[in-house]
Amino acid sequence: MAGMAIVYKARDVILNRNVAVKVLRDEFTTDAEFIKRFETEAQSAARLTHANIVSIYDVGVDDGIYYIVMELVQGKTLKEIIVEEKGPLPWKWSMNVAIQIAAALDVAHCNNIIHRDIKPHNIIITEDGTAKITDFGIAKAVSNSTITAFGTTIGSVHYFSPEHARGGYTDAKSDIYSLGVVMYEMLTGKVPFDADTPVSVALKHMQEEPVEPIKLNPNIPEAINKIIMKAIQKDPMLRYQTSMDLLKDLKEALKNPEGDFVEEIPYDKTARTQKIGVEPQARKTGKNNKPKNKFIQWIMDHKKLSVFIGVILLFFVAFGGTMGVLSITNPPEVDMPNVVGMHKDEAKKAIEEAKLVYEEEKEEYNKDVEEDHIISQNPAYFDKYHSVKQGSTVKVVVSKGTEKTKVPNVEGKEKEEAIKMIEEAKLKAEIVEETSKTIAVDHVISQETEPDAEVSAGDTVKLHVSIGTGIKEITMTNVVGKAENAAKSELEGLGFKVTVNYEENSSKENGVVLKQSLDSGKKVDEGTTVTLTVNKIQEDKSATIIINVKSMTGGYTSSSSSGSSDSSEEGGATEEHVQSDKTADVELLVDGKSVYSSTGVDKNKTDVSTTITGKGSVSVQVIITDRSGGNWTRTQTINLNNTNKFTFQ
Repeated sequence: MAGMAIVYKARDVILNRNVAVKVLRDEFTTDAEFIKRFETEAQSAARLTHANIVSIYDVGVDDGIYYIVMELVQGKTLKEIIVEEKGPLPWKWSMNVAIQIAAALDVAHCNNIIHRDIKPHNIIITEDGTAKITDFGIAKAVSNSTITAFGTTIGSVHYFSPEHARGGYTDAKSDIYSLGVVMYEMLTGKVPFDADTPVSVALKHMQEEPVEPIKLNPNIPEAINKIIMKAIQKDPMLRYQTSMDLLKDLKEALKNPEGDFVEEIPYDKTARTQKIGVEPQARKTGKNNKPKNKFIQWIMDHKKLSVFIGVILLFFVAFGGTMGVLSITNPPEVDMPNVVGMHKDEAKKAIEEAKLVYEEEKEEYNKDVEEDHIISQNPAYFDKYHSVKQGSTVKVVVSKGTEKTKVPNVEGKEKEEAIKMIEEAKLKAEIVEETSKTIAVDHVISQETEPDAEVSAGDTVKLHVSIGTGIKEITMTNVVGKAENAAKSELEGLGFKVTVNYEENSSKENGVVLKQSLDSGKKVDEGTTVTLTVNKIQEDKSATIIINVKSMTGGYTSSSSSGSSDSSEEGGATEEHVQSDKTADVELLVDGKSVYSSTGVDKNKTDVSTTITGKGSVSVQVIITDRSGGNWTRTQTINLNNTNKFTFQ
């Protein structure tokens, strides 16, 4: 049940699909303000099309019942998941959810819609991990950058922004604050502010500083901690200014969780309250200050007329100025082009043709995007219906192509020094530990990529590092006759590596070691591989063999084999001859041995069957003969380990 509506599961009989129907609760149907909010939810959300926003299919009123038909989402709310886990959620999973919500909010904010009630209860996680925002019940479309509450605070107090808590102006940055609180709760299992009463919680949002999430959960990466703290700044001007800015940092955090890329916004709090003093100059009046211009003197002498003319002039100036301001501050919307992957010249042309401003934010190396092609754009492109204000700036990041670097020679270097040299060459080091009789501990034995080889920046170089200057000698023991698992455990405990081969010996117990590759008492290096040969006796398996006699012989028809019972040998077929056309003898052989035979089988029979038993693969042969000299043979190799039924036809 939503805050002001009851949600029903229903069936759309026209499109044959399940839907959710939200119906305004009875106690609100007489409240014009609540009805207005309910209709606003539908009108606002219906304008949004995004994979992470619950879709609206229909809205209306029927006999005083106000309803919205929307997408039915199968899954759990994020709040249910947090409660079930009873603690912090994995940071990568949480960031994936936050990225989806930030992307959805960016679309809403670009359409001048503020949710104002972002909380885990309004975020549904589907079975495939998709996050969807629901309940735009208190969203309100706006014509400028802010919205006002309906004379009171609305939403869930634990996720309020400070300006929302005090009943002030709320805008896109308020949604960003709420999302920051949601991220805080996902990664710590707690909300930043809690108290016994909603009023106390609201006061904490306005007055107290939250404990940094990394102090509650040390496993949170530094970059993500900074992102959350920036998102929940009390001063809106110190937060992320757009959802796209937040989205960009969230994506970067997945790639570089310990990076120092979260920018603090320099902001002078005194600038907002600075007063500009205007000292009007006093006009001196007197006989000597009488205007010399006769027209001005005439206006001054006819004060009433001058006031009337002044009012008319003021009206036209104000009207013209208002229209000019409206045309500048509220330009028309245009479709956002998708320029990611384009050459920068093509991208600039596409952006300018859409009546937008092209700006290259920066250039950076990227091994996946060709040089001089666009890596990303801000605002991002979502779909063909994504629109922005004409004249908006589209910032692009241009690829410098794949950065090349040379692999340094680190063989013989101390491990930490080698890693530092690899990283300074803009490469990654992967350590493989090995024993060595000649190389000192923690020194590089070898490197898999040749020194001075030119590779792409970011590639991985494997370094084989010594874990000791000598290798321990161990003595081979006798495990012949022991069970496979016991023999393996004993040898591995001594320091051997063990591989197993199997062979069959019916004179020995199944599962015991028949042979070992190293003789008992032999001294070898620790880590030497020994091969055990283990007895594996195959079990007898059975299979049902079905013989379709009719299919193999072609069968017979009544007309072709019938004859008069009193016919002579010269005038027609004898009864004995007729009978021989209808029957045949069937024999089944397995590996050349007869295991089944039957005589006088009706040639129209389709289900002659028997069971055979054996081990592994066997050769099965069916032979059918009749008294007229007909002979039919089929041979098939059957693996009894994976076949329990086979039909000859």
